[in-house]
Amino acid sequence: MRGKERQVRGDLPIDSSSPSPGTCSADLSPSGRGEDALPVEPGDDTSSEADFPAALARLKAALPAPLYLAARHIYAGDDRARIEALAQLGQEAGIPIVASTGALYHAAHRRPLQDVLTCIREKCTIHEAGFHLRANAERHLKAPQEMARLFKGHRDALRRSIEIADACRFSLDELKYEYPDEPVPKGKTPQSHLEELTWTGAHWRFPDGLPDRIRVLIEKELTLIDQLRYAPYFLTVHDIVHFARSRGILCQGRGSAANSVVCYCLAITNVNPAEIDLLFERFISPERNEPPDIDVDFEHERREEVIQYIYGRYGRERAGLAATVISYRGRSAIREVGKAMGLSEDTVAALSGTVWGLSNRGLPDEYVRQAGLDPQDPLLARTLELTQELIGFPRHLSQHVGGFVLTRGPLCETVPIGNGAMPDRTFIEWDKDDLDALGLMKVDVLALGMLTCIRKCLSLLKTHYGRDLTLATVPRDDERTYDMLCRADSLGVFQVESRAQMNMLPRLKPRCFYDLVIEVAIVRPGPIQGDMVHPYLRRRSGDETVEFPSPSPEHGDVDELRQVLGKTMGVPLFQEQAMRLAMVAAKFSSEEANELRRAMATFRRRGTIGKLEHKMVSRMSARGYPRDFAERCFNQIKGFGEYGFPESHAASFAHLVYVSSWLKCHYPAAFAAALLNSQPMGFYAPAQIVRCAREHGVEAREADINHSLWDCTLEPASEGGFALRLGLRQIDGFKEDAARALVAKRDNRPPETEPHLFAPPASLGLPPPEPIEAELPLPSGERVGVRGKEESVRGAQPLESCSPSPGGCASDLSPAGRGETRAPTPTPTSTISGSGAVSPAPPWSGWPAPMPCAP
Repeated sequence: MRGKERQVRGDLPIDSSSPSPGTCSADLSPSGRGEDALPVEPGDDTSSEADFPAALARLKAALPAPLYLAARHIYAGDDRARIEALAQLGQEAGIPIVASTGALYHAAHRRPLQDVLTCIREKCTIHEAGFHLRANAERHLKAPQEMARLFKGHRDALRRSIEIADACRFSLDELKYEYPDEPVPKGKTPQSHLEELTWTGAHWRFPDGLPDRIRVLIEKELTLIDQLRYAPYFLTVHDIVHFARSRGILCQGRGSAANSVVCYCLAITNVNPAEIDLLFERFISPERNEPPDIDVDFEHERREEVIQYIYGRYGRERAGLAATVISYRGRSAIREVGKAMGLSEDTVAALSGTVWGLSNRGLPDEYVRQAGLDPQDPLLARTLELTQELIGFPRHLSQHVGGFVLTRGPLCETVPIGNGAMPDRTFIEWDKDDLDALGLMKVDVLALGMLTCIRKCLSLLKTHYGRDLTLATVPRDDERTYDMLCRADSLGVFQVESRAQMNMLPRLKPRCFYDLVIEVAIVRPGPIQGDMVHPYLRRRSGDETVEFPSPSPEHGDVDELRQVLGKTMGVPLFQEQAMRLAMVAAKFSSEEANELRRAMATFRRRGTIGKLEHKMVSRMSARGYPRDFAERCFNQIKGFGEYGFPESHAASFAHLVYVSSWLKCHYPAAFAAALLNSQPMGFYAPAQIVRCAREHGVEAREADINHSLWDCTLEPASEGGFALRLGLRQIDGFKEDAARALVAKRDNRPPETEPHLFAPPASLGLPPPEPIEAELPLPSGERVGVRGKEESVRGAQPLESCSPSPGGCASDLSPAGRGETRAPTPTPTSTISGSGAVSPAPPWSGWPAPMPCAP
């Protein structure tokens, strides 16, 4: 494991003469596969038989654990003689033999799939594979009677295989996971320190007085955190967030953590629990043995700084990113199998275009015929059959988008680890479901482009408009902002810029923050599949009466559903409501409600929610609810199996929806500049963003080498206010490093040079001249673009070749400095608020700085 950790991913050279601690015999095998735990395999001509005893002696001396020679039948006609010779050799070397099948699949009928996977690995067709394929279908598990027949005369070899199997008693439940100790002030425990931070943050969050309801919630959460010993985990997340904000990196927690008032007081999340009734049990519950999972979004351009801080803070031996298992889906499976089976590229392309019809029962013949193929063709039929077997099969491991696992001791003592393809990345070869099952706590360090955009926009506001705003101090309940959203004027706005959201906005007509929470959640596959959208809109517009069926009087409060579904007009739009509905109307226990939560699967992974239908419908009917209503409720909940939002997650995103909308409404030039400087992100091309800014009254000026920086900037407009100057980054093919050099040369030119007469010197190493025209079309027919179609300045051109027009010349050059509009570094007298931007110091400004990175 340590040898693997030291090596580049995919490369593991091992010197058999000096094995490192923990090296196994499979590692020392020349083939590297260790299939038989032997230094050479039958038929391997890389070593002579004379070398074999010497290799065994080296292995025995190198490995402290018992060593065996695995014997198996290869069905080459001399198996019995070969096994006898192997037993004799083992006896001379003091290494016993053990019976084996060298199993590659559990049953013989899986051999064709194994052959296809071999071809995929070796990048060849089934006809070209040759000796890459096994000679027969005997590499499967065999019954005891068959093993006894095969190893007649070697009963000791069979007995040893049973002894080895009996010795393999390790269970993953035996793993002793220990969370890292977080440094706390002298004389304090992690719990007491967390409580101090929480109460301090609570008084900062509620300067006008802490409401009794919030005080009760804090006490309840802190008690549960203490009971489950999660205090160090919360301190870890607080430390990571504190580091990010100390560097001016905008961040915000989301997901189930937004249900926690403790997270709100620690400035991890920004959802005010006094305004939204959230369900803490969805985040942490004593009834389920699952660790908390806090997701924090960071600026997508600077997240790597946070990742490297974590590696430096804990060391790469104690911190690693979780993996994700990438499995074959219809399109990838049909392409890989088609190539392996030798189908032509045209045929594979035609088949891959029909995968929308692929189901557990295979691809219907009519779809194959529509692709112009014959479903009765034997090769094609066999290809589709093998494709069906491959779907869902693991393809490769990839890194999780940001799920960090931290341990007190070395990671390799608890989990398998590897080196990522990216530099300075360690990852764990288990996915998040494996980690949850074993109770390993994970911190999700995620990237969000809109946070980058908002931070850059707030920096422009501070520089050009003198407004020092943060996520927390952006004016609330602004009427003009909601008017803009009701017109579906939301291009570039977080989460509501898609065509589907633009279509929904004029129908839903959001007028308050909670309307935005609903807007974010309602345009999702879950509510749409569950038939929740139209009933909600009809009730909201008054076209349908809002009714709350009730149980029989002897079974409970007649208004019990109003308390659960009142704020969404009787329609369950959030996962928390689905859980509460089951607990209130069907009297699900906490364990059953948690089972329901887990069954509401995420995107592209159907849950097992249908298994709970009888339980929920029958219980609701028994309590007096109409059966058709109970079935309709369950069908709505079942829609969440197609992907629905938790309320806490929607609330976190709604906060960014409002902030980005407000910025666009009141400062369209700054918002457009920040959005362009944060690309790539969102749905729309730069030309569309510029067009939208023009429609908001922004004067957009072309990219110009005499005036532009790498980023888009703001310039004084002719009629007051600020105009948008497009940056050099908007020129297709323009690389940042060359643009940085160009700007530096321009800024250092002699004072007597006319400001509009500038061309890059040949020393920049630019390509030879070639006329270009980089421009952005606008609705009026005008164009915002790069000056100089004929007067290209690519390469070393004489200065007089440039047009003396005020616009100067520009061309397809290469990159320069990113971040000319970057927010200023916070001074020691200011810090970062719960929003992530510079603001008056919160109460923890005097706390110790984040721990320095380990050398």
